[in-house]
Amino acid sequence: MELQPPFRKIIHVDMDAFYASVAQLDNPELRGKAIAVGGNEIRGVVSAASYEARKFGVKSAMSGFMAKKKCPHLIFVKSDFERYKELSAKIREIFYEYTDLVEPLSLDEAYLDVTENKKGNTSANDIAREIRARIFEVTGLRASAGISINKFIAKVASDINKPNGQKTVHPEEVIKFLEELPVNKFYGVGKVTAAKMYNLGIFVGNDLKKKSLEELVTLFGKSGTHYYNIVRGIHNSAVKPNRIRKSLAAERTFNENISSEIYMIEKLEKIADELERRMLKNDTKGKTITLKIKYSDFTQQTRSKTKPHFMQTKKEFFPVVKELLFQDKLVNSVRLLGLSFGNLNTEIKEPVWVQLKFDFNTHRF
Repeated sequence: MELQPPFRKIIHVDMDAFYASVAQLDNPELRGKAIAVGGNEIRGVVSAASYEARKFGVKSAMSGFMAKKKCPHLIFVKSDFERYKELSAKIREIFYEYTDLVEPLSLDEAYLDVTENKKGNTSANDIAREIRARIFEVTGLRASAGISINKFIAKVASDINKPNGQKTVHPEEVIKFLEELPVNKFYGVGKVTAAKMYNLGIFVGNDLKKKSLEELVTLFGKSGTHYYNIVRGIHNSAVKPNRIRKSLAAERTFNENISSEIYMIEKLEKIADELERRMLKNDTKGKTITLKIKYSDFTQQTRSKTKPHFMQTKKEFFPVVKELLFQDKLVNSVRLLGLSFGNLNTEIKEPVWVQLKFDFNTHRF
């Protein structure tokens, strides 16, 4: 099956090891060294790692203790979200020089629809190269990019030539690219799903393509329809310039069920650290905090509290979390705890939907 035009021209720009690169930018003594942002060798969690540290297996969400064990010469540095936001704003201004159809995913990545753009450039590949050069010129930071006909393929492609590279998947190359792509490289397929696919003999896109829609839905539920479409190059999600996040969450499933509320506080401290990191990374604040409890018998309970003011940091919201935990007696031992924020400041913004008419006479990427 061949995909038929017209095709959109989508770029996914992803900063290279953004937090770690900012630390190395601001402190020349850290350049070329293995560094971790956040945590330390005793406790805490790594938020980001430089490429020099990644070579030793250090990655985000890893405990500082484990990171130091893997890389004994690792240097820990503190997060600086004000600096990240400052640089992110400069990067977004560069995006808007080319198109108003920009969908930020976080401080360090975004989708751009350049099917029609302010430069009148018909080559999305050239635009991506220009944008990456402009980012380096303005900020001193490196970025990678993926370019293709939809967001899914662009996102996958941006990871292929990292760091400081780009990959274009042309319309005529899409099907072959997806057929040969290992399933664990499909954006949205995590370790658990990939393992399930391997057990079913699904290792690359072409294996996935051999499964019928009915089979995939039976095996993977609603996600089955998604897998059926994406492996055929079908992903019609538009770049949304005013994507509004309605909630933000972090949770953890435990290897062993726990029943001590004191021990749960300890676990919730770590989950709160992660939630704070995500809130700061996305420049988000919320008024409603929800505690999610999943018991050993798989029954689930949520407890929420709404404050009159916005909260963002752990210092602000963790006292509420403790209130919620001790609000009622636990009915069983617990296998999962989670925290989420609702009533976000992002919901205040009114979305403005931009509909443009595109000239599809040229398909040059």
